[in-house]
Amino acid sequence: MRHIRHIPEEACRLEYNRHKAVEYAHRWAYMRNPLYMDFSGMGGDCTNFVSQCVYAGAPVMNGTPTYGWYYYGPENRAPAWSGVKYFHRFLISNQGPGPYAQEVDIREIQPGDVIQLATVERDFHHMVLVVSVGEEPAFHTIRIAAHTDDADNRLLSSYPIRMIRFLHIVGVRPQKG
Repeated sequence: MRHIRHIPEEACRLEYNRHKAVEYAHRWAYMRNPLYMDFSGMGGDCTNFVSQCVYAGAPVMNGTPTYGWYYYGPENRAPAWSGVKYFHRFLISNQGPGPYAQEVDIREIQPGDVIQLATVERDFHHMVLVVSVGEEPAFHTIRIAAHTDDADNRLLSSYPIRMIRFLHIVGVRPQKG
């Protein structure tokens, strides 16, 4: 009889390529990639842009209807691809293929991670991608890239922040099969 060994989850995950995510952010911060719809006229393009950046560093989509994270076209995308709260829910609770994250303290944030903001409202409504953190991550050293309003290397401290959460991308699970 063959013994089946349990393989730890760490051995099954792919590494998130932070450099590729940041590189993508720098390239497209002030432009729109024609492969994706521009949501600027539909409430904002920030989550779509961050999803593209994360996908550049974690090229595995999760095609689970409604609760996944995917973009196959303007009419065939998951809510998490272009909606702030859905993106958060996906990244924090994802047990399937694609990237997954945990909320962390500002001191644990790294380039390629995601920051969600509430500036004037009570709900988180804006997302940015971290492109650099300085010697030690802090509000006055972290620089971000974003759409709506387009920015690259913008200081996090330049936003009028009411609430903030930091999403550290831990890894990427591959597609099974």
